[in-house]
Amino acid sequence: MSILREVLKDIPIPQMVRIRQKFDGTKLDNLEESLKLELQKPGTIDRIKPGQQVAVAVGSRGVANVDLFTKITIDAIKKAGGHPFIVPCMGSHGGATAEGQKDVLHHLGVTEELMGAPIRSSMEVIKLDELPNGLPVYVDQIASTADAIVVINRVKPHTAFRGRIESGIMKMIAIGLGKQKGAEACHQLGFKYMAENVPAMATIMIEKLPIVFGVALVENAYDQTCRIEVLPAEQIEAREEELLKEAKDRLPKILFDQVDVLVIDYIGKNISGDGMDPNITGRYPTPYAHGGPDVSKMVVLDLTPETKGNANGVGTADFTTQRLVDKMDLAATFVNGLTSTVCAPTKISTTLDNDFYAIKAAVKTCNILDYTKCRLIRIQDTLHLGEIEISVNLLEDAKKHADIEILSEPYDLQFDSEGNLVQ
Repeated sequence: MSILREVLKDIPIPQMVRIRQKFDGTKLDNLEESLKLELQKPGTIDRIKPGQQVAVAVGSRGVANVDLFTKITIDAIKKAGGHPFIVPCMGSHGGATAEGQKDVLHHLGVTEELMGAPIRSSMEVIKLDELPNGLPVYVDQIASTADAIVVINRVKPHTAFRGRIESGIMKMIAIGLGKQKGAEACHQLGFKYMAENVPAMATIMIEKLPIVFGVALVENAYDQTCRIEVLPAEQIEAREEELLKEAKDRLPKILFDQVDVLVIDYIGKNISGDGMDPNITGRYPTPYAHGGPDVSKMVVLDLTPETKGNANGVGTADFTTQRLVDKMDLAATFVNGLTSTVCAPTKISTTLDNDFYAIKAAVKTCNILDYTKCRLIRIQDTLHLGEIEISVNLLEDAKKHADIEILSEPYDLQFDSEGNLVQ
């Protein structure tokens, strides 16, 4: 790496300023009471009959308060006389293994002890049907034996396609309950057709399985729950379409249209299925989605502990660090590409020794004449955009923006003896 250090030694890293981006912070104050009230609506918990075995499908995505919502739902099922059990509902996540998916739930706080219900994890599926285009429709074998199925998920924009239904209850049913085989089938014809295939598969599953209701959640820009709706099965599709519109309006964002270098401290499956949300970075793994800032070069520095070595998304960045690469579980990462058929995000981007040189590499290659004028932004991850750092070259733009508050004087980024950023 000595030659790389030589090439990068004179590349400047701009001074930074901490700012606060302001978004609509509307949230629900009493989450427990809100969900309990929703569960009293006709066509929801009243459909659970005494003695029924009830599968509660819980996914792997970063969903605020998912442990609380799961616990309240399970308690309500018990009160109705049902016997709830938890089914990991996450396609190929967790390394596409039964134990790996159970472990993912544990990291989210969804454990048998805390939830008061067993977790029954398996990758075995049964084939329910086929779409007219020939794609098979699969469902988790254990869930298929239940008397009733309940699905919990956040409704949000997808990271790789656009449609009236994107990421929410319907996708959770089609891909999550379908396990690795179902996810693979849904992705087989590519993201170009996902907007059609996801609702088509979910509709068949709702018709043929005892899916009772879905707990649909919408979050504000600060990763806080702002809406809870319990949707009877027959209302899921129509209502989710409306909730998606609200979720898109509430999506956080980087409040700058053009960025020379975007530095992201952490990526991981607990943050986004893509490691980092392309709706935030503007870097999409397919041509079927759009939006976000124009970013010339992007750097990812490290993996979250929760991602368990799954570095899906690292290939979307231009540069990364040896620290991140050393933490990668290659099999867990590559299975994402094999399942989704989109393999670019699982490639390993250009790797530098440490944070210091990875950032310098991005500055050098961001295609500006004067490196000292680099418009650089640093974020913790794509879930946390309230307080971020910007280079002094963005200060004038920041001062003109009504939703930006400048929090500090300019300062130099600090690196430790290993060349990594001091948090």
